Order: sequence, then structure tokens, then C-alpha cells
Amino acid sequence: MSKPTTRTYIPTRNSHPRRQLIGQRRKLALLMAAHNEELVIGATIQSAIAAGQDPRDIYVVDDNSSDVTRQIAVSLLGEDNVLSVERSGKALAIQKAVKHFRIESRYIWLHITDADSVFAPNYFQEYRKKLNARKYAVAVGFVQSMRGNWLCTYRALTYTFSQHVHRRIQAWLGMISVFPGPITCFRTDIFSKLEFGSHSLTEDFDITLQVHRKKLGNIVFIPRAVNYTQDPQTLSDFIKQNLRWQRGLFQGIKKYRIGLRPQRIDVSLGFQMMQMVVFLLQMSILIPIIITTTGSWLIIPVWFAADVAINGLIAIWASIVARRWNLLSALPYFHFLRAIEIGIYLWAFVEVVLLGRFKDEVKGWATEGRRYKLTSEAMADIAAK
Repeated sequence: MSKPTTRTYIPTRNSHPRRQLIGQRRKLALLMAAHNEELVIGATIQSAIAAGQDPRDIYVVDDNSSDVTRQIAVSLLGEDNVLSVERSGKALAIQKAVKHFRIESRYIWLHITDADSVFAPNYFQEYRKKLNARKYAVAVGFVQSMRGNWLCTYRALTYTFSQHVHRRIQAWLGMISVFPGPITCFRTDIFSKLEFGSHSLTEDFDITLQVHRKKLGNIVFIPRAVNYTQDPQTLSDFIKQNLRWQRGLFQGIKKYRIGLRPQRIDVSLGFQMMQMVVFLLQMSILIPIIITTTGSWLIIPVWFAADVAINGLIAIWASIVARRWNLLSALPYFHFLRAIEIGIYLWAFVEVVLLGRFKDEVKGWATEGRRYKLTSEAMADIAAK
């Protein structure tokens, strides 16, 4: 397949061909950044339209794709709504698109999403109910894993619990700790205050910390606006994705000096880190002390049995809430994957905080080679939600 012609972004005074009267702003634009997303971008765009987003208000920025990503987007949205740029990385590509399409002057809100994100049928209806520009600067929906293999089942379980419990509490306390890539909407008047050219492995986390540090406004969580995302299909990709997330976490913690300022985000992230510290102290100090004091190893099976019981109750609850009973099948390997995630967390801490690695700018895309074409059955399953 020959490489498609790339239209390099060159800003001009009349960049966007369509005209709007001054003062007339539409409510919501949807922007997706894409690089080699030919397997999924068509389904993403079609699901957004089916979920209530007007095609006129959907935009794609193609970050120098070598496949037919651009052609698919143009066939669905037209030339005017698709921009191709030189290789920039996701965050900078978004910034270029916002300027090119004059999003700030033409829209009140901008929803940014990933090219593999399939929207539930009521997604934008639920979003528009909550988009009160006087009250909120940012809105976030609910991200869920698509049905798939054992890794997707594990992710669906953890997503369901973390968002229905942790994120609801964070939202109530005004301390949401990350704006996930597929489900975040920004009031456009805060865009000029955000820096998208940051040297971060997780641009969504960096932007989250900027909103908190600069006190740009309140954040609303919209749990009924569900977006289904593709998760890794192999253990290797699962590990790579988690490494990027945890390295980006500690990049942001260092950069914004989390824990050293009296803001709610410091409390939120501090609590998350404290949970890990308590767990490690429990495993490395408390349990050994109990074993030494009592002379019995029974504390280990008792502790493990209690943990399994608690996770079993969580899995049952999550299965009911998500209406996915197969989440219970994640229990046999739950502790295996959780142990991997804990190891990755500690390794990323050593790399970023202690050794000072990953300071250089990263323009790559972490999804290359990880996408898979959605089946009609998968799309029908989402449409039925």
C-alpha cells in the first residue's frame, strides 16, 4: 500500500474554509488525534455520529500516518474536518488542530478522544446534560474495556471498581487525579492556559495536573457517559502500557511537586501513594513481625484468603454494575496481574524518581501495532448497552 500524501499544517489567516458570525459558538466539538489508526478510526467516527455528535462538529488530526487513516476520516467527515500534520506526538498534534480549526472561537466545549474509542449510544446526550460552562472547566466520562481476552476482562473489573468508587469520591471532593484520553471534555476558554508541548509520557496526566495547579476550574464526572476502549491483547503490551502510565505518573509528581503544596490534587495522589506504601510495609514488615512473634506461618494463608474474599465480593459487585458476569473469571489470575502492576509501579519509581530517567521529549505513539479491527458482534454489543 503506497503512503498517502500528507498535507502539512501551515497556519494562515484563513485556515478554516467555513465561516461563522462573531459571537455564534456551537456547544461541543469532538477532536481525535490519530496515527496509523486505519483499523479503528472508521468505527470510532461512526459510533460518535450514532451517539449523537453532528458530523460537522467532528474533527480529526492525522499525525503523519503511513496508512489510510486520513482517507477513511475524509470519506466520513470531508476534507474540511481533517488535518494532517508533520510528526508531532498526540499532545502537540491536538494543539495544532485546535488552532487550525479555530476551536476556541467557534465552540464552547471541546471533547478530545482517542481513535479507538467507541461511544455508547447515549454518550453525547448524557454529556450535554452536564456541560454547564458557568460551573465546570473540565468534564470526564466513564471509560470501559471492550469485551476481549483475559486481559480485557481484568481491565474491565478494575475500571468498574476504580471509577464507580474512587472516581466518584474524587469528583465529590474535587480532586480527580487524571483526565483519561478518550473521555475528557474541556471548556475552550482554558486552552490558552494549557501547555501541550510538555515532555511527558502521559499527556493526559500532565494536563490534569496543569488544570489543578493553575486552578482553572471545577471538574465534573459523568458516569453515565460510557466510552469503550481497546486494551492490550498480549501480556507484553499490557506491561508496556503500564510502564508508560507509571513512568508518566512519576514524571508528573516530580514536575509539579506533588505533596509539597496545599491543594486537593496533592491529597488525592498522596492517598494513592500511601495505599502502596501501607501495602508494602504490611508485606515486608508487619507480616514478618507477626510470624516471628507467634512462631506461626498461618498469617500468610489467612491474609491471602481474606484478600481473595474481599476481591471476590468486589468482582460480584462489579459484574452486577457492569452487567458483565464474565468479570468473575478474572479472579483466578487477579493476584498475578496485580503483582505485575505493583512491580511496575516500584520499577517506574526507581527509574524516574531515583535515577532521573525519561526527561527527554517523547513524540511517539504508544498504540502502534496494538490495534485490532472491531467485529460487527463487538459493535452490536456496545450498541445494545
